[in-house]
Amino acid sequence: MFKNTKAFTGFSVNDIAAAKEFYGNTLGIDVKEIPQGLELHIAGGNHIFLYPKSNHIPATYTTLNFIVEDIDETMDEMLQKGITFEKYEGMHQDEKGIARGLAAKQGPDIAWFKDPAGNILAILQDK
Repeated sequence: MFKNTKAFTGFSVNDIAAAKEFYGNTLGIDVKEIPQGLELHIAGGNHIFLYPKSNHIPATYTTLNFIVEDIDETMDEMLQKGITFEKYEGMHQDEKGIARGLAAKQGPDIAWFKDPAGNILAILQDK
């Protein structure tokens, strides 16, 4: 039924202006403001919809994964921009906060951070 249907994802934020600044200026994503909220335009032609919600509760799971070529280099750039990374019990993260799945042959290398609304995002290197 949906094999040839385009799709997109969306999630709520509590402050559209803060989200626009973070996703557009801090992360460098093309952001388009629309009457309903924000559209994030990423590689591949898909977009992500961010909508305001006054009673927003941050997601307790990863809402968005960014695939990067070099997780260490990307993380260093993000740290320079003031982004802090999360550490989660049981995820076997190194001193930088990266779960090194590639070396252990247990999935990608991954590190988590939050947007201004508290939603969990991740960068990951899968090869």
